[in-house]
Amino acid sequence: MEPTRTPRVKICCIGNVAEAKLAIEYGASALGLGSEIPSGLGIISEGLIAQVASIVPPAVSSFLLTSKPDTLAIIAQQRRLGVNTIQICDQLQSGTYDDLRQALPGIALIQVIHVTGSESIEEAASAALHVHGLLLNSGNESLELKELGGTGKIHSWEISRRIRELVDVPIFLAGGLTPENVSAAIQHVEPFGVDVCSGVRTEGKLDERKLSKFFNQVSASFDSA
Repeated sequence: MEPTRTPRVKICCIGNVAEAKLAIEYGASALGLGSEIPSGLGIISEGLIAQVASIVPPAVSSFLLTSKPDTLAIIAQQRRLGVNTIQICDQLQSGTYDDLRQALPGIALIQVIHVTGSESIEEAASAALHVHGLLLNSGNESLELKELGGTGKIHSWEISRRIRELVDVPIFLAGGLTPENVSAAIQHVEPFGVDVCSGVRTEGKLDERKLSKFFNQVSASFDSA
């Protein structure tokens, strides 16, 4: 089955207001703003996150990437920064998703699932019962220095497709996406949205040429359906 609509595009690792405006200009539906996580690209200060979140139009989602395991810390972080979406990059160790939903009405919760194998399917199905969406990425929480995003690695799109078919919440597909492979990824997984960081960057900076090509390829995946 071919995709029936153009997927949303989330541009992650936003480094400053200028990058945010450029991504929005090209049609980004969401921006990823990275706070302190053990590894990955695009970690910026909370002050800069708040600044970017304040200029994002209402139709664009501002995703706070957080690895804080404590719901109280996540709640405080959202209230400081004013983002409208929380991307939980690790597992909650203190508190529950319900605690977050009750404390942050109107704020979307997106749980990252690091797709390492078929065991990720059960993990995704369980999390999907409590959050507004899932983001399927290529990290690895079991490493001594956890990989929680921005790896540039591709995981199994077949497993991602099985997760997408199983759950009833929107799926964002991340992990090693580039202008060269995003159309194939969309055709295979049929996600609600795609998420890209390193694939549209050159020497760590958002590359307008790559950004344009990425959006063109996302549109082409829909046009060919």
